[in-house]
Amino acid sequence: MTLEYGLNKLDEIAQNIIKHSSLKTYLFFGEMGVGKTTLVKALVKQLGSEDNVSSPTYSLVNEYMSKGKPIYHFDFYRINSIEEVYDIGFEEYLSQEAHIIIEWPELIKPLWPEKFVKIELNLVDDEKRKIEICEVF
Repeated sequence: MTLEYGLNKLDEIAQNIIKHSSLKTYLFFGEMGVGKTTLVKALVKQLGSEDNVSSPTYSLVNEYMSKGKPIYHFDFYRINSIEEVYDIGFEEYLSQEAHIIIEWPELIKPLWPEKFVKIELNLVDDEKRKIEICEVF
């Protein structure tokens, strides 16, 4: 599915992602500044969390709660090696019954799960983004 949207439609786009996804692992692709974290905030909200969402750029992972279940939000932009990802127990996170959201997944490609929702964001102009959503099996 491919859509164009303005920033005033973030909640609607997040609802579409959830509605059209049978999976709970989301890999966000896109250049710096395209709005990945902004869309992640809307997605976490639509998943039912009232937590304050921020980028885990320095901590690598943030945990939010929704209906008693965790949502794990990873940002791998600043990793120096894949060993850092192993060190935080990334594989254990993937094995849990949780929503997993990953920004900058291209930096950890050997660790991608077998199934995930690929979300690719592109800048159309200052006011619009293009999003491509597909499930990968």
